[in-house]
Amino acid sequence: MSPLATLMLYLLAGTSLGLLALLSGIPAAPLAGALLGAGIVSMSGQLDQAAWPTGTRTILEIGIGTVIGTGLTRASLEQLQVLWRPALLITVTLVLTGIVIGLWSSRLLGIDPVVALLGAAPGGISGMSLVGAEFGVGAAVAALHAVRLITVLLVLPLVVRLVLPSSLGQP
Repeated sequence: MSPLATLMLYLLAGTSLGLLALLSGIPAAPLAGALLGAGIVSMSGQLDQAAWPTGTRTILEIGIGTVIGTGLTRASLEQLQVLWRPALLITVTLVLTGIVIGLWSSRLLGIDPVVALLGAAPGGISGMSLVGAEFGVGAAVAALHAVRLITVLLVLPLVVRLVLPSSLGQP
């Protein structure tokens, strides 16, 4: 099969499951669905690994950065003036915890320390997968973050509803 046909099949699988995931109603469903769709095709072993055109990763990184950047508004800056202490505390705590859990997982479970550290890092699946790809472990990092993201998206809303008063847990 030609590299272009292989790439098109990966895109079809990712797009199909990404769109189907929209029906689930969970945040970031299209991303998780596309990851699952392309991952299933890749893990099946029926196709060669996709050969992406030169510059594709750069274009995707620019696109992801732009999407994230457009979410930062003047209101975000105003909120940060009030929330900078919790933001700093949460960031430092998550980074340190990610380092400890990553190193501990690597030693305890015998996995690659780079995979463990990036997989335990407090980042989003897109960004951390791209960072992982720079180290040659993007797929493994994506798998760890996909499990984490899907679990958090399913469990945390339930926890919020159970732990917080009903007035806080409702949109």
